[in-house]
Amino acid sequence: MSSRVVLASFADEHDVLDAVRTLRTRGYTVRDVFSPHAIHGMDEAMGLRPTRLTWVCFVCGAIGLFGMLWFQNWANAVDWPINVGGKPWNSLPAEAPVAFEMLVLLAAFGSVIACLAVNRLYPGKADATPPRATDDRYVVAIDVTPASPREHLTQTLESCRVVDVEDRLVAAEDKR
Repeated sequence: MSSRVVLASFADEHDVLDAVRTLRTRGYTVRDVFSPHAIHGMDEAMGLRPTRLTWVCFVCGAIGLFGMLWFQNWANAVDWPINVGGKPWNSLPAEAPVAFEMLVLLAAFGSVIACLAVNRLYPGKADATPPRATDDRYVVAIDVTPASPREHLTQTLESCRVVDVEDRLVAAEDKR
């Protein structure tokens, strides 16, 4: 099963931001926006929820921190306690640097893995980026239903200073 998508190319980032806002107010579904760089305000214009990646980073970092503090305390005070010069077995200042490094390591790995999983990126996945989308153009992918009139969409895009409009069929597994 395939669906139809209209790819609208723009030359300026302000035009693509205005186009996304206009399309959403007129009832069109904007599937994705391809851009050579981040466009400030695009997530609000597309109606995207705030990211939960910060929470994933926090949880993974907390697991790394407390897991390493527990492991070092267990190794130094329970499994192999060695009395060196009368110092305590479970000294927190000595354990802090390694725990901090594990916090950073697990937060980074957890964030990258979560980002790849949410965006369904894996080795060997076919590139779905339209041509010239990340070179010098901004491309908006708009879902089109058979009931929606093509002329109305074309007029809306022309009012937003579109450079090029292209129809494309997209396979069902490529939809998000």
